[in-house]
Amino acid sequence: MKFDDKVPIYYQIKQYIYHEMIDGTLTPGAKLPAVRQLALDLTVNVNTVQRALSEMITEGTLTSQRGKGNFVTTDQARITQLKTTLVTEQLTLAYNQLHALDLSDSEIVTSLQQYIAQREEHQHDSIND
Repeated sequence: MKFDDKVPIYYQIKQYIYHEMIDGTLTPGAKLPAVRQLALDLTVNVNTVQRALSEMITEGTLTSQRGKGNFVTTDQARITQLKTTLVTEQLTLAYNQLHALDLSDSEIVTSLQQYIAQREEHQHDSIND
């Protein structure tokens, strides 16, 4: 995993695990690798991984079972809420960046619709090749 120097590493680890939960790589109830293994895999300090996991346990996206490890929540509503939160964060970021380019809301909507249409066309072309 490549880290952005401008964002705390523990936060990026949380985002990485969130994405794996949302895309189904980590299914509800799945056991996460041990903290030390995650630290090795991500080439970060064990304390950094522990901080990320501790915050996720506190917020309820992970559960901890003493002596067994950390597990993805089985609360589907929590995972759905997590997805909604991440989508809102990404939309807010994009919206703010586009407004900084002096685009109006209607110009943003039009640009997004055009972008989606181009992507769909490109995907359709790729399938037919």
